[in-house]
Amino acid sequence: MCTQANKLGRNPRYDILFEPVKIGPVTAPNRFYCTPHALGTGNQMPHTRAAMREVRAEGGWGVINTGYCSIHPSSDDSPLPNARLWDDEDIKVHALMTDAVHRHGSLAGVELWHGGGGTGNRMTRMPPMSASGIAGESTYSGWINLNKSRQMDKQDIREFRRWHVDAAKRARSAGFDIVYIYSGMNFGPYQFLLPSVNRRTDEYGGSLENRVRLTREIVEEMKEAIGDSCAVALRFSTEELLKIPGKNMESEAHEIISMLSDLPDLWDLKSSSWVVETASARFSEQGAQEPLVSFAKALTSKPVVGVGRFTSPDAMVSQVKRGILDLVGAARPSIADPFLPNKIDEGREDEIRECIGCNICVSGYHDCVPVRCTQNPTMGEEWRRGWHPERIPLGDPDKKILIVGAGPAGLECARALGQRGFAVTLAEGRKELGGRVSIESKLPGLATWARVRDYRTNLIQSMGNVDIYRDSPLSAQDVIDFGCDQAVIATGAKWMTDLLAPNGYPFAEITGGNVFTPDDVLAGASLEGPVVIYDFDHYYMGNCLAEILRDKGLDVTIVTNASAVSAWTFMNNELAEIRSRMIEIGVRVELENTVTAFANGSIELTSIYRDKTVRSIDCASLVVVGARKSNDTLYQELVADPDKLADAGIADVRCIGDCRAPGAIVHAVYSGHECARTIDSGSVTEPVLWERPQI
Repeated sequence: MCTQANKLGRNPRYDILFEPVKIGPVTAPNRFYCTPHALGTGNQMPHTRAAMREVRAEGGWGVINTGYCSIHPSSDDSPLPNARLWDDEDIKVHALMTDAVHRHGSLAGVELWHGGGGTGNRMTRMPPMSASGIAGESTYSGWINLNKSRQMDKQDIREFRRWHVDAAKRARSAGFDIVYIYSGMNFGPYQFLLPSVNRRTDEYGGSLENRVRLTREIVEEMKEAIGDSCAVALRFSTEELLKIPGKNMESEAHEIISMLSDLPDLWDLKSSSWVVETASARFSEQGAQEPLVSFAKALTSKPVVGVGRFTSPDAMVSQVKRGILDLVGAARPSIADPFLPNKIDEGREDEIRECIGCNICVSGYHDCVPVRCTQNPTMGEEWRRGWHPERIPLGDPDKKILIVGAGPAGLECARALGQRGFAVTLAEGRKELGGRVSIESKLPGLATWARVRDYRTNLIQSMGNVDIYRDSPLSAQDVIDFGCDQAVIATGAKWMTDLLAPNGYPFAEITGGNVFTPDDVLAGASLEGPVVIYDFDHYYMGNCLAEILRDKGLDVTIVTNASAVSAWTFMNNELAEIRSRMIEIGVRVELENTVTAFANGSIELTSIYRDKTVRSIDCASLVVVGARKSNDTLYQELVADPDKLADAGIADVRCIGDCRAPGAIVHAVYSGHECARTIDSGSVTEPVLWERPQI
């Protein structure tokens, strides 16, 4: 695809982003730095992992890092699919990635990791170990480790250092250019830094100099082992240490960076909590972590990298020019658009597929599957299905395809089909494109979600082979009469008022003048208080509606059968923020209950437990946030008469997005993209298996 913008070339104000940066013995070709982050692949899917990272090197990212990579069986995060460098057999697995990254002139980095007392070691069954035998939070905070930590003795510390050096040598053999020590986020070396966790009385405890000793020794020994050919990076969490006053400086974070200063070749600075670092757009602005890193460059001459969910090149330039960062770190923005650097370089900023900060990528990792992305449906499918985020096979330009519905599925389908060269008509029943995205992006804190619509509409409107008709609801006969070769139905879904039975299935629709769905509320329905929101959707809708209704001054209670408000949001790291927000705005919460009746100004609550306790609370308006039903009437009417379709020359009718099966926006976008990829294959392709183990 070529636009006027990409003929203009790079805007000179972004030139600074494309300057090379020396990192010890290696040089990054630019300042675009893909920071270490997990992909949900581990060593089990080496080809998948390599392809997921290669596409970002192809897209212009100067440095591509692995996620956390275990250095020893005593640091086992199973069943989470973390990478490992335990022995020489692991080298060839990582070489697939480094070779792939080097093909495009980028540097490859590996984040060596020992989780210390926070690892469960469920697979290896080794006892965790830490500075003082204090068990940290599990790296997967939803699970409680029954396997508690033991205190490391002097021999353990010597072995700990040796494991890092051995892993560093393996990393060099695998072709990595940058090798990390991870002294942050409650992991092994970091547990020595914190006075609350390190209660040792020997040379590794007590004074700050003693607590820093282990980190210093590992960096020194790694540099001695591989420093002539590989850069040695230190990943360091500042958040907690910034709160501890230093003896000679503002904080212990300042003093640690000053003490180690130019010892590592690179400082990678971050928060102390993954939940904080990956805060969604709803609860964190772009560049929000600047206070955690802004002081560092005054204390070291070595390059500094940090993150901030940067999607704007102007924000990136600002960080560099103001001396905050030397390298602009990114994980989520590089997932959403692996070609972000190249688009900036070519003057195509308007084509950047901006991260919306929904954290679906985080949930993929928690699910132990390759990372998914709402904006980028090809993420995780690069090797398995051969999907590329920017390239797609050309189709038949004479084939006419009608898409009914311009929500996220319809828009993505139209964009991808347009890119393939088909003659596409997109008909939307409303004046505004975007469907549920246009509605839901108006919810509190979700304005960035409009990027799902805007990215696609901006590209579609530049395509001469895609026609858009707004305010054009179509009947089955309209589709028949239109004269298309294939039709795609993307008419979405609607919320229902079915209640939830104890077995987990909706069992009865409740109706009445004071019973509402989210569709009703978002359409401007007038509610009386007190309001009860019965939420068994468990995602954002229930708590967002609660915030809207509280802003109107209504008394609001959320009832859920789960043990937490919006329980699924543990998966995208929003759970704590949502609960805090509900407390802050005065929303009452009734957990572990179902609504079983509503009449005469009250609802009946029934406990989910065996006692089945029944009680009533006041309720003038009930909002049910639970089941959704596909708006598939048009699709069903069309496929009910194959002969009529054939007579009209319509070879195929497909149903995509929520119209096919209600889900999150990520599912709708993927469905639309898959349809566009397979529209001329005869049928939607069956799922392709992941990598099979060799026996």
